[in-house]
Amino acid sequence: MKEILQVQGLRKRFRISAKQQKLLKSKDRIITAVDDLSFSVHEGEVFGLLGSNGAGKTTTLRIIATLIKADEGDVIIDGFSVRKQPDSVRARIGFLTSELKLEEFFTPNYLFDFFAELHQIDPVITKKRKLELFSKFGVDEFAEVKVANLSTGMKQKASLVISLVHDPGVIVFDEPTSGLDVLTAKVVVDYLLELKAQGKTIVISTHIFDLIEKTCDRIGIIINGSMAVCDTLASLTAEKPLEDVFFDIYSRKEGNLPLIN
Repeated sequence: MKEILQVQGLRKRFRISAKQQKLLKSKDRIITAVDDLSFSVHEGEVFGLLGSNGAGKTTTLRIIATLIKADEGDVIIDGFSVRKQPDSVRARIGFLTSELKLEEFFTPNYLFDFFAELHQIDPVITKKRKLELFSKFGVDEFAEVKVANLSTGMKQKASLVISLVHDPGVIVFDEPTSGLDVLTAKVVVDYLLELKAQGKTIVISTHIFDLIEKTCDRIGIIINGSMAVCDTLASLTAEKPLEDVFFDIYSRKEGNLPLIN
């Protein structure tokens, strides 16, 4: 099976403030968020990055999505480097994160058309895709409502459909169900499974075990920016539930247990 995404020795450091130092009880002004991280994702596979808050998941996905640059290493997506060919990477991926906000002055209808034009999509295809996605996620009833006036769940669904405007082959989701009510979360999970059935390549970062178990083929468990284990879901959960597997691995590596929230 073809490796469509290759993460190669990523390392990312950040300078923190004195206040952050105090909160983290650290003497260092520089922290390493991602530490020599490598993994690959096969075409048509759903790959899950599992870890507690602060493990380095979001930083990794931001590097993959070309939003920030790694200090070391590279990511290759469908043969294109995020370092050398970021525009080609952006044309091939969709990225969704609850931390990226839509401009609140505009409507979902306007924003969908705007991003479709940026991707140079034929207007006929844009219209067809908009009708399909807006209907599927119930955005059609709110198409002309300014983002500022949408509920949290509807903002998330609008962000989702806009991130998929160009029908990307590789889809990157950072905490796709974070902050959603149970009904909206189910809509998102069902769509992830639909994308999987279509043969899309999907990378999900989350701390929610149930989401991983429902959607993923393989899992990478990240602890303190490093890959602790990478294996198939079936192999990791052959003898015990994923939650127990995670805490066993964390306990062996750290000597204590995290609070997952």
